[in-house]
Amino acid sequence: MIDSPAAGALRRAAPLIAAALGTALLALAALPAAAQPADDPMVGRGRYLAAIMDCGGCHTGGALIGKPDPNLALAGSTIGFRIPDLGIFYPPNLTPDRETGLGTWSEAEIVAGVRTGVRPDGRILAPAMPWHAYAALTDADALALARYLKSVPPVRHAAPPPTGPSETPPAPYFTVVVPTR
Repeated sequence: MIDSPAAGALRRAAPLIAAALGTALLALAALPAAAQPADDPMVGRGRYLAAIMDCGGCHTGGALIGKPDPNLALAGSTIGFRIPDLGIFYPPNLTPDRETGLGTWSEAEIVAGVRTGVRPDGRILAPAMPWHAYAALTDADALALARYLKSVPPVRHAAPPPTGPSETPPAPYFTVVVPTR
């Protein structure tokens, strides 16, 4: 665990981030169901988990401004989050597109990313990703979520890359403001 002033500020800001992201849950309800093999109950369970975990609230284009685009369901966002002293992070594409999404990730790599916050290439996921909470998923639920993400239709949509704190962001973003005393 990183222990720095920025990490402490982020921990204090977590409830604010969660509240802001929670409002996007309402937008997720408007999204159509993804194509699913009818004979795989794990895919159904994974879809349910993705809904209650609000994956689409961040990872669907337009959802963060209350206008989810059903053509970009789980395909990443062009609106990011600025986290003080860390940079700007844009929710990436979770569809199985091989160029812009999770298409090259195995189910085991998706499970590891969701539970540990570490990508297959070793990069740490953005601090706004609540992997600490998702680490408590059972093995069966984590695998169901991964199987569901692998089952949705691939959408070619590149989210902007993470941007360092002193770099010019390529797209709009929200700023997390941490109150000081």
